[in-house]
Amino acid sequence: MTGMTSSARPFLNRRLAEFGTTIFAEMSALAVSTGSINLGQGFPDTDGPEEIREAAVRALRAGHGNQYPPGPGIPELRAAIAAHQKRRYDLSYDPDTEVLVTAGATEAIAATLLALLEPGDEVIALEPYYDSYAACIAMAGGTRVPVTLRPHEDSFRLDLDELRDAVTDRTRLLLINTPHNPTGTVLTREELTAIAELAVERDLLVVTDEVYEHLVFDEAEHLPLAAFPGMRERTVTIGSAGKTFSFTGWKVGWVTAAPALVTAVRSAKQFLTYVSSGPFQYAVAEALSLPDSYFSAFRADMLAKRDLLTTGLTEAGFKVFKPAGTYFVTTDIRPLGETDGFAFCRALPERAGVVAIPNAVFYDHREAGAPFVRFAFCKQTGVLEEAVRRLKALSA
Repeated sequence: MTGMTSSARPFLNRRLAEFGTTIFAEMSALAVSTGSINLGQGFPDTDGPEEIREAAVRALRAGHGNQYPPGPGIPELRAAIAAHQKRRYDLSYDPDTEVLVTAGATEAIAATLLALLEPGDEVIALEPYYDSYAACIAMAGGTRVPVTLRPHEDSFRLDLDELRDAVTDRTRLLLINTPHNPTGTVLTREELTAIAELAVERDLLVVTDEVYEHLVFDEAEHLPLAAFPGMRERTVTIGSAGKTFSFTGWKVGWVTAAPALVTAVRSAKQFLTYVSSGPFQYAVAEALSLPDSYFSAFRADMLAKRDLLTTGLTEAGFKVFKPAGTYFVTTDIRPLGETDGFAFCRALPERAGVVAIPNAVFYDHREAGAPFVRFAFCKQTGVLEEAVRRLKALSA
């Protein structure tokens, strides 16, 4: 037939064949078709600070960033990122050689893995993991080696012995995410110290995804791995404006690392998007300079929403793992007499008018994640209250 190929070879290359359409697209479409409350995909339902939105408008009107910005990012944003790392963590980075602006954290992850991996290199990632990790490792020709965070009392914990045992002569890097999506775990000083010692001992690179750095609760503390002994020269730290300032559609992320690492990542990044988000870069530069009161109020608001949703989920019959960070909460559905997170999430819109995500999509070991389901609480209070009201029908 006209327009068809006679080749029997699949169109999608074999490295990506296992991934298909993301679960987020499926569940978000289900939310729309059923009129359900979408607590699946992790994006806020309100915009961030008005003054930052106005900063983007000013940049657009002034012609700042409407044409290609500089490849590494505009100087104002790179300076603001370096100042943020210094002010928050006492980490010094040269904005000209040690900071790279990316199209969100997703591109930062992709460019970093494409730059640093050769085919056959092993990458140890904490399982469950953000779904782009697996795809980016595959695109780079690497082999992912999951180390599973396992439930322990009311949280998910890392088994440091299991992590050490996973390292082989083929291990190139560790891919660490803290605060951790989807479990809400925040790695402790002791855990990060052990990871740093392992990386130094085995001469491993470390890529650390810290996009939820400003969303830590209770007694938890975010500690950048790059600040630990021996890690400054071997760590690529990834940050993002989307989660912190509630402008996820702007897609402004960044990498901070030693010059040789940034140069390598930039070499890959320039052939992905080259540049992006020109006017938004100016706005994010202003956002990073907001006073500490903004970050404190943002965290307090999310903490109240966390408590609202976790209380409601508990009353609805779920086993709840109260998150120490991020804006996600993982639950266990077995107290509800369920064991299959996929089936549960696909039926939940009809049963309760709410959409969630099955955690098994974030696992290589699908059986380890089968009974766990993730909800997002980065929504308006009224939306969460209505979701809680609907979910209580499950226990009835």
